[in-house]
Formats: sequence, structure tokens, C-alpha cells
Amino acid sequence: MSTPQLHVPQIAQDEIDRAAAAGRGVVKHTPVTTSAALSERAGGQIVLKAENLQRTGSFKIRGAMSKLDSLGDAARAGVTAGSAGNHAQALAFAARHAGVPCEIFVPSGAPISKMAACRGYGASIVEGGDSLDDAVMAARDRAVERGMVFCHPYDDVAVVAGQATIGRELIVDVPDVRRVIVPLGGGGLASGAAIALKHHDPSIQVIGVQVAACAPYANMPAGGGPIVTLADGIAVKRPGEITRPLVEQWLDDIVVVDEESVADAMVLLMERAKLYVEGAGAVGVAALLSDRVAPARTGSTCVIISGGNVDLGVVPGLIRRHETMAGRRLIVFARISDRPGGLARLLTLFAEQGANLIEVEHVRDGVDLHVRETGVQAVLEVKGRAHANDVLAASRAAGYIVTEVTGR
Repeated sequence: MSTPQLHVPQIAQDEIDRAAAAGRGVVKHTPVTTSAALSERAGGQIVLKAENLQRTGSFKIRGAMSKLDSLGDAARAGVTAGSAGNHAQALAFAARHAGVPCEIFVPSGAPISKMAACRGYGASIVEGGDSLDDAVMAARDRAVERGMVFCHPYDDVAVVAGQATIGRELIVDVPDVRRVIVPLGGGGLASGAAIALKHHDPSIQVIGVQVAACAPYANMPAGGGPIVTLADGIAVKRPGEITRPLVEQWLDDIVVVDEESVADAMVLLMERAKLYVEGAGAVGVAALLSDRVAPARTGSTCVIISGGNVDLGVVPGLIRRHETMAGRRLIVFARISDRPGGLARLLTLFAEQGANLIEVEHVRDGVDLHVRETGVQAVLEVKGRAHANDVLAASRAAGYIVTEVTGR
């Protein structure tokens, strides 16, 4: 994977040493945990590097601390960035630690929780513009106007060196690591980790994972409109001038996963690994679950879990989807008598079959019903597919016209 026409920046070991020293006392040496469930399912020894437990909730603090340290007195007037996510929080925290002003420009409608986190770290938030590109442009203008330093989230040698400290930790914590699976957005994390690992042992494979909604490194660019994906943290439309040649030189392969596999990975990590992981952080596990990447034949395969700043609004939908697919959630539509006691008798039947009622609603519009009938849609918690079939069979045996509702 090389493109000779592109200049490939050199990131020396002493630059990674400097970045590691810059983060000392702030950047956590995050744990590596084994996953018996994932190892059994994938057919190899799988370990997880839990950067979701990192300070500010993602690996980004590594690059931010490295960048601030590299600036020295140049940062005295302050730093600025355009971001609505993990980079903003990391830069705000690093700026507070360095004792310099920080302004974060965010697009209109940016998550309130993330803006609140940045303010909590002492940053000033400037909201405006319709897109992240607008916010970045405004941040660049402010840097020129006030003599501040614009800090790019990934396309910066100092940032890449900071992210490389993850690879350094893996060499110590997983001495038998043979393959590393890493989220690939702008490329700072993937290239940094690969450089550190391959300087230690060139035979270690590093595989980047992108999401189908936006995968420019895999020649699948997103369209011109907003990108809708669970993995919004890696939905970067354009590779960086610095990171693109690094990714092409140092990564062994790039794979693409779909939204369904990302959703499955997020739930599996919550349910089996007890890790709360955002979509971008879960793409490596998604690649294993969807057989896009196989574990190494010998030694350990490490998946870098890059962040845990989950939008709480998506979690109920993920759980509902998982329960339905696992056969633990049954949605039925039934026709019942529109007389007193009609609904009570149906719900009693469900209870007698051991189904737990989650919600129920009358449906009268848009359905062909007899004048003395009403429609009822019920959501039931069941023990599995066989139990769901028993509930349906018992309802029909009792004379109800019951249809299972799918696709919710």
C-alpha cells in the first residue's frame, strides 16, 4: 500500500518519546482486557484495548497533550478548533492543563452534552454554521484574528505521535500481539499505532476499519450531504495530507463494515464485555463479528476500542433491535372485541403464557376492522424464538387473529 508520489512524513522514535512524556500524569495507561465471548465467536485470542476508559472518554487526549506540548510558548495566546466531538473535549482538557485559553467552534445543533463537557474543562464554545466544515473555517479565522493556534484533530505530526503512544502500551501489555484492528477516520490513530508497533516488530499486522457510510481510504467517499452513521466519530470525508501517506505506507489492510454490524458490536460490548463504547470505537469488533477480519492464527489479536462517548439517545434503539433479533422481543397485532373486558382477556392470555407486557396501544385507523372490533398492538418480552411461537400459537388457539409485526 504505497503511493510514491506523496511525501511521507517521518515520525521518529524520539518524537513518540516526547509525546509520551507530554501526556505523563494526564493520559491514562488504559487497560487491556480479554474477551472470552468474542474469542470464542471469532476463533482466536482476542483482547480489547479500552480507550473508552481514557480521560475525556477517548484516545484523543493523547494527541491533544502532544500537540500542546509541541507548541511551547506559541500556545500562550490560546488554541482553537472546529469540532463537535472527542477532539473538542480532549483539546479543552489539554488546554486547561497547560493553562492556556481554548475556543471550540461547533456547528448548530451540536450535542448539548459534549458542549457542556467542553465548558466544564474551561473552554469557550462558539456555536454557529450549518456543518463541521463551517465550524473549522471559523476556528481557523479566529486563530488568525487573535494569534491563536488552530489544532487539527488528526492531520498533524505531533498529534500522530501522541496517538502512537497507544502502540507503545500494546507492546508492553500484549507481548504476543500479532494483529491489531483499529478504527480509521482521519488516520491519526491508525497510522500512529502502526508506526509504533511496526518500529518494534514489522511483522505485526495493523488493519484499519472504516464504516460504509464514509470510507474514503477504501475509495468509498460519502456524498455531499450530512453523514448518518452510528460511527460518526470516524466519518471523515477527506484523508489528511499528512495522514494519508502514513496510512498507505504503514497499514497492512483496510476493511469496511456496515451499520448493522456496528450496532451488533456496540450491544455485544455492553452485554458481554461490560464496556460502554461509541459506534466509532466499536468498528473493530464489528469487523470481527462480520468476518471482515480474521484473528491471527497465533498469538493475540488486539482490537482498539477508541472511545466511549455514546449518544445516550441511540442506546434504547440498539437494545430494542438486539432483543428483537435475538427473539426476546415479540410484537403482535391482534383483533379483539371492542367491548368491556376484550383487552383484559387478551392480556391475561399473554400473562398465562409467561410473556411480559412492555407496551400496548389501540390501533383503529388505517386497519380494516369490523364495527365491533378494535386492533391492538402489543410489545412482549419473551424467552426466545420458541417461546414467541408458543405465545402466537396459544393466542390463535384461543380464537384471536394475531399477526407478528416485524421490522420495528
